[in-house]
Parts: sequence; C-alpha cells; structure tokens
Amino acid sequence: MNFPNVFELNNGIKMPKIGLGVLFAKNDVQVENAVQSALSIGYRKIDTASAYNNEEGVGKGLELSGLPREDVFITTKVWNTEQGYDNTLKSFDESLKRLNTDYVDLYLIHWPVQTKYKETYKAMETIYASGRAKAIGVCNFNTRQLEDLMEHTDVIPALNQVEMHPYLIQNELLHFCRIHGIQLEAWRPIMMGEVANIPKISEIGQAHNKSEVQIALRWLIQRGVAVIPKSVTPKRIRENFEIFDFQLGYDEIAAIENLNQNKSLGEDLSHIF
Repeated sequence: MNFPNVFELNNGIKMPKIGLGVLFAKNDVQVENAVQSALSIGYRKIDTASAYNNEEGVGKGLELSGLPREDVFITTKVWNTEQGYDNTLKSFDESLKRLNTDYVDLYLIHWPVQTKYKETYKAMETIYASGRAKAIGVCNFNTRQLEDLMEHTDVIPALNQVEMHPYLIQNELLHFCRIHGIQLEAWRPIMMGEVANIPKISEIGQAHNKSEVQIALRWLIQRGVAVIPKSVTPKRIRENFEIFDFQLGYDEIAAIENLNQNKSLGEDLSHIF
C-alpha cells in the first residue's frame, strides 16, 4: 500500500505522518467507531497498546471499515509488566490475537524498564526477523537509553515515540534521532487541548484560518515528527487530519519553538512493573 503523506523509516517501511491515538478509548463501540470514523476520513494509521486494553476494539473497527489489512498501519506496544524475552514473545502473540491480525506494522517498547528493556528488545528483534512486525522501536527513551540499547542490539530502532509539544520541544533528542535514523513520533502533541490557550499559537492559527490544534500538529510534522492525536469525536478526528493544505513559515516555526519550557505534562511510568 502506498500511504499518502508518509515518513520513511530506517528499514524502508513507509509510515503515515499522522495517526489516530486511542489511549483511554473504551474497548467497545467507542473505539470501534473512532477507528471507523478515522479510516473513513483518510487516516491510515492507528496507534494502540496492550496497556490501553482496547486492542480488540481496534481490530473490530478495522474489520468493520472494510479496508484491506495491508491498507492500514497498525502500531501496538508491550507494557512494562510484560517485558523480558519470553514474556515479550507471549505478549506479542496475545496482542495479535486481540487485534485479529497476523502481523503489526510497528511494535514498540512502551516504557524503558531499566532492568529489562535490552532483553525485551532482543525478543522484538526475533519478532521482526519472523516478519510478524514490519518495524520495531521504542517509546519514551532518552538519548542515554537509546545509546545503551544500540550498543547491545542488532537492529536500530525504527522509531521513538515520546512526549513532544510546544512546551516540550526536545531538540537534543530530535537531533540525536536524526543522526541515527530514528523517526520521532509525538504523543500528547496537542497538550490535551491546552494548545488552544496559548496566545502565540492562536495568532498563527488566525493567519492561516486554522485552529491551535491544527497549528501544533502542522508544526510537528514540519519538524519531521509524526503525530498521533487522540480523539473519539468524529469532528475533532477530521479537524486533526486537515493539516496538509497549508505550510508554516520559518518565523512561525521559530516562534512556536520559543514557547519551550522543557515542561512535561505526562507522568514517567518507566518504574511501573
């Protein structure tokens, strides 16, 4: 499948620049309808996780959409309590069963559990070699953890999914990942809607006749960062997707980056296992 608006991962796999995040979406008609709505609008990437407890609903939503499996890029993740070599292999099999698919496009370590992430990634390399994950990567790894991981593995992570938004621009990590060919993807890209309360982003939005949310998402994509905004509301799902018909200028991008506060809005869950 030739997805529109893609980033190419370091193994040649093409991944849509925007996807639907389903954190907190209920594992029933709520997530099923959100997935169907997104796919009908034109999304071709869905981001879920074992810990979200909604993989079954994601799989059902994909089935109900009528789209061929190969036309949708599916990401899921191994949770902290499921890490370790054997546990990861088992968890992956269970994720496939819940998603009702025989492969995923991207499989990620959800958090870097310090004592386990290297053996977890070894299991993911085994999964990758089998073809049941088209690409593998990590979430929430800093540069030190990435360096440590890459010293002990054969496959460079294809992607690192981290918190990134106008108050947390992560320039050092972005630079490191660019050098090593690791795609960055932003979770909480719209700050749970808080970008709507930032005057500078409102000003830029007015200049383009776009919402603050659309400006924040467009800024990330122009930085070369993929985005997975979460919503279960069809109107917002559509609005989040309408970011490919305009371009931010250099001064506008610089103005957004000047908002940086190195401020995380999310909790570090790497210690929960």
